[in-house]
Amino acid sequence: MNLAQIALLADTWGMHDGFGAGWMILMMVLMVLFWGTVVFGIVWLVRGAFEGFSGRRRESPAEILERRFAEGAISVEDYTARREVLARGGGQ
Repeated sequence: MNLAQIALLADTWGMHDGFGAGWMILMMVLMVLFWGTVVFGIVWLVRGAFEGFSGRRRESPAEILERRFAEGAISVEDYTARREVLARGGGQ
């Protein structure tokens, strides 16, 4: 259903000179969507700003490899092979 069909459907519910319950429901839905988008955008911007100022830095590929090896997520063979790739400059 596209916007034109919704508008026609809303207009058929007209009660008071074309401004009836249909338009009221449509406008309420659009208002909720609009303000939800505004709130989401503000939260997204604020979180992005605080992540930049929080002092957290991104891990380098070597640090990620070290952490995964320490956690036991990769084997010794995987660790040595990937470490060699990083040493040759293939991971950056």
